[in-house]
Amino acid sequence: MKPLKFIGSSEDDLSAFPREVKQAAGFQLFRVQAGLMPADWKPMLNVGAGAYEIRVHVLGEWRVIYVAKFADAVYVLHVFQKKTQQTRKEDIELANTRYKQLKEIAK
Repeated sequence: MKPLKFIGSSEDDLSAFPREVKQAAGFQLFRVQAGLMPADWKPMLNVGAGAYEIRVHVLGEWRVIYVAKFADAVYVLHVFQKKTQQTRKEDIELANTRYKQLKEIAK
């Protein structure tokens, strides 16, 4: 099972979620650590190759963007509450910036 590694403020951001949301997101991240896909996900090609978004539908809409393609860990790039139909440009840009930082670290 791969360990979880959080990039930037993603761990603190996840900790600030309501308890029910943290539990749901944590279970889906556990599935990813075990080599499975989350129950509700989509690829995030605009973030980077191998980036995916976990969709959590508990007490609103929440998202966890992660990368699991590296052998050493599952990297959580960004977590946020989604308040609009389309993902905000700022959220995509932040995840993309962290993905680029990760690629430098994981070489």
